[in-house]
Amino acid sequence: RILPATKLGTSPADDLALLQVDVGEVKDIQPLLLADSDKVVPGQMAVAIGTPFGNHNSVTVGVVSGIGRTKGSILLRPIPDLIQTDAALNPGNSGGPLLDDSGAVVGVNSSVQLISMVQIGVGFAIPSNTLKGILPDLIIPGEIKRPWIGITSPHLTNGMTVSLGLPENGGVYVRDVCEDSPAQKAGLRGDSQRLP
Repeated sequence: RILPATKLGTSPADDLALLQVDVGEVKDIQPLLLADSDKVVPGQMAVAIGTPFGNHNSVTVGVVSGIGRTKGSILLRPIPDLIQTDAALNPGNSGGPLLDDSGAVVGVNSSVQLISMVQIGVGFAIPSNTLKGILPDLIIPGEIKRPWIGITSPHLTNGMTVSLGLPENGGVYVRDVCEDSPAQKAGLRGDSQRLP
């Protein structure tokens, strides 16, 4: 069934958008439940639904092969906490659900890993908890803008602070600076050589 849709809110930094269709046209469809993606663990079943290469109602099955992954968005801002899966994702799966073995949504299919423009069987999904967190904002038409600095900054223990010769009363340790980030444009540099 093909329905016209209205674009509501978008969040390019999260690779998410919300579309609205006429409720009367989908009253016979049971909505999927959003699971708690914080409970997802590697090894659990993952089921992806979508329309890869225009093949409607396609289902692929695999496992969650990793959690807490990070990939860049179209805004060059990293998307954190992605769910990695080996369930086949192809063009046309993006925006479809990644389900657990009970049929609840643990993520929204987003992207695949490419090496020299060749897919290597690793897909990524935006966690359902990320969607839950911004859903109230997505209902309002417009673009959600997320601020970011563009650095990685590890939590430092007292021992690490002392061994690095840093002040004990606070501050931010910049390990890495993301390319084309506000931090790089401001001239910040990382110190990844001193801290793994």
